[in-house]
Amino acid sequence: MSGILVKCLFFFVSLCLAINLAKCIPNTKKTYIIQMDKWAKPDVFIDHVKWYSSLVKSVLPSTPEGEKTGDEEERILYSYQTAFNGVAAQLSEEEVKKLQERNGVLAVFPEIKYQLHTTRSPLFLGLDREDSSKLWADRLSDYNVIVGVLDTGIWPESPSFNDTGMTSVPPHWKGVCETGRGFEKHHCSKKIVGARVFFRGYEATSGKINERGEFKSARDQDGHGTHTAGTVAGSVVRGANLLGYAYGTARGMAPGARVAAYKVCWVGGCFSSDILSAVDQAVADGVNVLSISLGGGVSSYNRDSLSIAAFGAMEKGVFVSCSAGNGGPDPISLTNVSPWITTVGASTMDRDFPATVELGTGKIVTGASLYKGRMNLSTQKQYPLIYLGSNWSSLMPSSLCLDGTLDKATVAGKIVICDRGISPRVQKGQVVKEAGGVGMILTNTAANGEELVADCHLLPAVAVGEIEGRAIKRYTSGKNATASLRFLGTKLGIRPSPVVAAFSSRGPNFLTLEILKPDMVAPGVNILAGWTGALGPSSLPIDQRRTNFNILSGTSMSCPHVSGIAALLKARHPDWSPAAIKSALMTTAYVHDNTYKSLKDASSVTPSTPYDHGAGHINPRKAVDPGLIYDIGAQDYFEFLCTQELSPSQLMVFGKFSNRTCHHSLANPGDLNYPAISAVFPEKVSVLTLHRTATNVGSPISNYHVVVSSFKGAVVKVEPARLNFTSKNQKLSYKVTFKTISRQKAPEFGSLIWKDGTHKVRSPIAITWLASL
Repeated sequence: MSGILVKCLFFFVSLCLAINLAKCIPNTKKTYIIQMDKWAKPDVFIDHVKWYSSLVKSVLPSTPEGEKTGDEEERILYSYQTAFNGVAAQLSEEEVKKLQERNGVLAVFPEIKYQLHTTRSPLFLGLDREDSSKLWADRLSDYNVIVGVLDTGIWPESPSFNDTGMTSVPPHWKGVCETGRGFEKHHCSKKIVGARVFFRGYEATSGKINERGEFKSARDQDGHGTHTAGTVAGSVVRGANLLGYAYGTARGMAPGARVAAYKVCWVGGCFSSDILSAVDQAVADGVNVLSISLGGGVSSYNRDSLSIAAFGAMEKGVFVSCSAGNGGPDPISLTNVSPWITTVGASTMDRDFPATVELGTGKIVTGASLYKGRMNLSTQKQYPLIYLGSNWSSLMPSSLCLDGTLDKATVAGKIVICDRGISPRVQKGQVVKEAGGVGMILTNTAANGEELVADCHLLPAVAVGEIEGRAIKRYTSGKNATASLRFLGTKLGIRPSPVVAAFSSRGPNFLTLEILKPDMVAPGVNILAGWTGALGPSSLPIDQRRTNFNILSGTSMSCPHVSGIAALLKARHPDWSPAAIKSALMTTAYVHDNTYKSLKDASSVTPSTPYDHGAGHINPRKAVDPGLIYDIGAQDYFEFLCTQELSPSQLMVFGKFSNRTCHHSLANPGDLNYPAISAVFPEKVSVLTLHRTATNVGSPISNYHVVVSSFKGAVVKVEPARLNFTSKNQKLSYKVTFKTISRQKAPEFGSLIWKDGTHKVRSPIAITWLASL
């Protein structure tokens, strides 16, 4: 009998493991975010926090005596009261079901794990010209704009955060400087005006933070947060460089702006309950701009906690900038696509870090590298070259140089070819080094195309494009293949540039095709900015080098460029709404490179489209005086949501903050007053009309005429064709009618431009016929 019981028990445990142990044990607790209707609070509660606590307590199990367990305070991780209303709490599935039935509960979101989307850019963007200060403000130090950076924290000793010459902290600031290991009150300053940490959601899911191995404070151990904060608002630092590369003057986009660091990311990732709490607190603290270089996939608007929090921040007048993601060049790979969020893709600059591979045949291949170390190869000598793939067209663990896949006897003394993918690029070099290799050639795959991203390797290494990489691999199929590597430093004036980065996530926005995303691209490849003192520039634990600056790539780097420019625009135009700032950035963006040809896609070396570059590449000097803007208020965004087939209860998660209701003022989603225009033809529909309203922010008397691209599949008519303004801030409306003449199998792209002789107010156009998709 006992043997049968043991077998049954073993079967039950095995079944649990095979399905999901959490489902077999109903009391397993997970973190959930509960959104509340702030207006439903019963009068018996003196504040919302006590009401939230009571609701959580009401669903907890009782003791045999009928008493509650009393752990409701431990269950609650955060209370949200500014950009979002509700709590984050640890609950079982059964408790969640009970809570959803309680009055006042609008929605429940499971915890989501987010990932980080990981100097010359000011000059490249025209911010270092002699007249730049006069263009933006009378004195850079007079900026009262505060940018909240949600990231891995900040390294306060970085020269990028020197506050010399800055004025007192703005009186509207209500934030604090939280202390912890390695971070004291004095680490905050006139530049770093606040620092907070958010880890309860992380610890609830991943366990307690190991404080010996990680700073449980705002101090940045990863480097990512210091880099993004420095890009946003770093002070001017002369002689900045990375091991001699990119030597020059470094500065953030808005060097006079203040930074508030909100640490939401830890060794194991970034969790939505922590991010949501940081957004909520940042808005309450008084930030003007939020820079969020994070992403966690795409959910429907009403199921995306960051989208809902960003909506609340927008209602409070806060500009929210987010990275588009690093999922390119695959289509439909965008994150952070809500129209009230500014979604930023990545592009290159006109600076590169060339390195060459000379093959035994004498052929020289140009690549990129940031290698600088003691382990140098002679440029007068050829070294054995080896590729450990079965053939040059398929990938294997050994061709990817994954940890433990290289045989020392085979690799020792040779330059090894490694394919990109699976593991970090710099880690591949370390694997080669540990196996006895003397150098590495890192070859792009089809996903990366010809885009070259430079890395600070621990051994001599050169990255090359896919085409040249294939040629080098074919060369190794013969006998006695050899190569040598040479590093050529920093080169400026690269043509063509900018180019859309291959890794930059692409549209279309599958949640709503009528909202064209990304919104724009900004420098995100090989960006020099401040760095942590706790980690070497390769980010590998074995790297003992320490630098004040590092060069990184990703939409994580492009996002803070836009955040910083938004801070400049807010300083120059304090009365502008977040939508006005976004409009100025989008309608002044350019879509050509420095050879005066259309922007190109690095993955294919063909012209990019608005699904790749959005409205185009940011142009800060034009954005300060855009002529016209397309403004959008919180109710307008809510009206957009009313077109998204959301139920009344789903709409409540956005509307209850200000008791919003649908007025049904938009005929379809494309009627949102967005700076980009996306006409989507349903099947059997041949005529479509969209509406826009332009606000004059230029000269009081301004006369604009319209120029529209021609399309194969449709005729476009704009009425009226002229906008004659007689006063500043005057609003004039127009309609754009699209009439199909030949349904196209693929989307078509073009533009609508209003011109007055001084300004060119450009809106990208996408036309899509759904039956052809």
